[in-house]
Amino acid sequence: MPLIDLRSDTVTRPTSGMLAAMARAETGDDVFGEDPTVKRLESMIAERLGKEAALFVPTGTMANQISIGCQSKPGDELICDPQAHVYLWEGGGIARFWGVSTRTLSGPEGVLDLPTLASAGIRPGDHHYARSRLLCLENTHNRAGGRVLLQNQIQAMCDWAKTNGLARHLDGARLWNASVASGLSLDLLAAPFDTISICFSKGLGCPMGSAIVGSKALIEGDAHRLRKAMGGGMRQVGVVAAAAIFALEHGYMEAMATDHQHAKTIAKSVENSPGISLESGLPETNLVWIKIDPRLGSAQYFARRLKEHKVLVAPLGEQVVRACTHRDLSESQIKVAAKAIEQTAESIWSMSP
Repeated sequence: MPLIDLRSDTVTRPTSGMLAAMARAETGDDVFGEDPTVKRLESMIAERLGKEAALFVPTGTMANQISIGCQSKPGDELICDPQAHVYLWEGGGIARFWGVSTRTLSGPEGVLDLPTLASAGIRPGDHHYARSRLLCLENTHNRAGGRVLLQNQIQAMCDWAKTNGLARHLDGARLWNASVASGLSLDLLAAPFDTISICFSKGLGCPMGSAIVGSKALIEGDAHRLRKAMGGGMRQVGVVAAAAIFALEHGYMEAMATDHQHAKTIAKSVENSPGISLESGLPETNLVWIKIDPRLGSAQYFARRLKEHKVLVAPLGEQVVRACTHRDLSESQIKVAAKAIEQTAESIWSMSP
């Protein structure tokens, strides 16, 4: 039986239709602004998110980091929560590239909210302090269980930030999932922010690529310059941009509802199993974070035992693994994976002291 890979939605592979679209893509040198397929994708994404312009970049991390670099200066301060992707999983890029300090604020249930922000406030306007410059939010929030942030709370936080002179960036790597789960349009979800990053290589199943979306001045100015400086200038990259266009024109985004339902199937198997539990409650989207009781061993051990059943999950902590559903997995494969999770937990539990 082939492996059932639940480690990430980045393991998806292009479909035959997507590969065909890539093969026939019209291309040009994108650094010179001459790739017509890239230009079409950028226009499409800007329109869907309700902003003036977009910039195609290789990765989501680069999209986030360029957005931060465009809206801060060395010595400034960025505000986010302690488990935000920009802070936790991007190699210290905020400090490494931009000389910007990070103030992390813990809100209830692992996500920021307005009372937490308002209570902390911004730094005093005194030369002894870093200048509070940028608020970063994440939707869906990966480490909070793939949660969809409530739009009224997002709006309230962004209104507070704007009033206090802070720019607003959204890590929207899985904003597609947030839109499908909430029923809210992409432009509504993006409206409170100055910049948004959005990823094509996760739920859309593309081989690579992300985009930064924002004002025309920001995109055509600093964003282009920083992409070049970070080595993100690409040439005949329309062959990849064509994959994203194909996905958006063939209902790949809308199909994510199936991924979300599959995540609930996995979650039910966790609830039925001894020694494991849902870290963040029932999933809203396609991420299932699973706590491993120490009596079952470590997350690494649980993942190794589960692999014996041909199911892969990602150990992302001492006692936590993540299962991520995606378009490459069928309903029957999800059922097999769910059963394997139960069997693995029961087998280890039966031998625990």
